[in-house]
Amino acid sequence: MSQRRSQAPTPWAAAVSRAIQDPRPIDDDALLLVRDPVGAPIRQAAPREGVVAREAGVLVLLYPAEGRVTLPLTLRSRQLAQHRGEVSLPGGAIDPGDDGPVGAALRESDEELGIVAGDVSIIGSLTPIYTARSNYRIHPVVGITHAAPTFRINHAEVERVITVTLDRLLDPALVAWERRRFETGEYVVPYFAIDGQRVWGATALILSEFIARLRRIADGATALLHDEIQGG
Repeated sequence: MSQRRSQAPTPWAAAVSRAIQDPRPIDDDALLLVRDPVGAPIRQAAPREGVVAREAGVLVLLYPAEGRVTLPLTLRSRQLAQHRGEVSLPGGAIDPGDDGPVGAALRESDEELGIVAGDVSIIGSLTPIYTARSNYRIHPVVGITHAAPTFRINHAEVERVITVTLDRLLDPALVAWERRRFETGEYVVPYFAIDGQRVWGATALILSEFIARLRRIADGATALLHDEIQGG
């Protein structure tokens, strides 16, 4: 995957790039998967026979702000037909004119938050996730900018931007679990508690893979990873 912009990597950008480009899969135990009451994961991994999933791209964007590496999430507008009022990553459905998941993620990030595509260097991607609820296969792409973007919020789609720093995401205390009842039964739902919001579902799953990859490059030495990231 080519970078959109050529610039010498800072230490934190180089560390994140190594983590994302490591081809080894992440164990399910490291992911925030919804589980049944006895602890078995229940996520539907692919569409049912005869169902064609719609494809989407979302952007995990990293940038420096006030000396800390930060990423933005969106609180979706309550006017939307699907997933209203939920926290998500910027992105959306892949249109025919898009350059695949990367093109969709960058276009939608511009439409939702005013993020300039030409400022984003794409460094890799995470595991695609199927969401049965909306029948989307979501392709997460990871990008960096070397300065904090100036957000221009499209309030038809986004209520507000929620930002979280990498050191905060790496704190295990950010993860919580609750029992929640759905039409098909009661399940144990993991989530990130961020800015008074519960970040769960596909977004939590994407972020948990991202975090697991960051932890792995330091061979379990989280302090080393913090030092390397904040050293940029």
